[in-house]
Amino acid sequence: WRPDSGSMDTVRVAALVGGLRETSYTRLACEHVLETAAGYDRVETDLIDLRAFDLPPYNHDHDDPGDSADLLARVERADAVVFGTPNYHASYSGVLKNALDYCGFDEFDGTTVGLLTAAGGGYSSSPVDHLRIVARAVGAWVVPHQVAIQNASSRFENGVLTDEQSADRVTKLGEQLVAYATIEPDERTRE
Repeated sequence: WRPDSGSMDTVRVAALVGGLRETSYTRLACEHVLETAAGYDRVETDLIDLRAFDLPPYNHDHDDPGDSADLLARVERADAVVFGTPNYHASYSGVLKNALDYCGFDEFDGTTVGLLTAAGGGYSSSPVDHLRIVARAVGAWVVPHQVAIQNASSRFENGVLTDEQSADRVTKLGEQLVAYATIEPDERTRE
């Protein structure tokens, strides 16, 4: 299936945003991904902004898992999910880590996943490399295209991604999430 081919039902694309700042460049980039996806017929999008969730540190024995049921339902409903994170010490945010700890095979097995990071400084692909490992560990299918935005504050103006090269990469990620949302992973890759 390709976007607008007329051969399938509604595709659901979500963004799991691991940046808590009010002016999070990660959130803005994830919004750009979702805007791209929403430009296709039969696509619904969902911005899963972790600022809006009460998620205590994951503890399997915890009596009160906060808003985890809502998080899990929204992630599981998605055909494709972008993991968005700021670059913290060459890795992904603890907020995103905690949210992903609540999730597992039920939410991600066979789900298409895209990876995006925004860094305040120079380029580092480490966060997306780490997230690729996590996604594969829960059975997700990770699109080959990934996005790492360096010096993020200089790439946005008034909440808009104005750097043409970065915008093109983010747009391509949105396109790939739609195009591959219902891909059937080769069973040999699970062995």
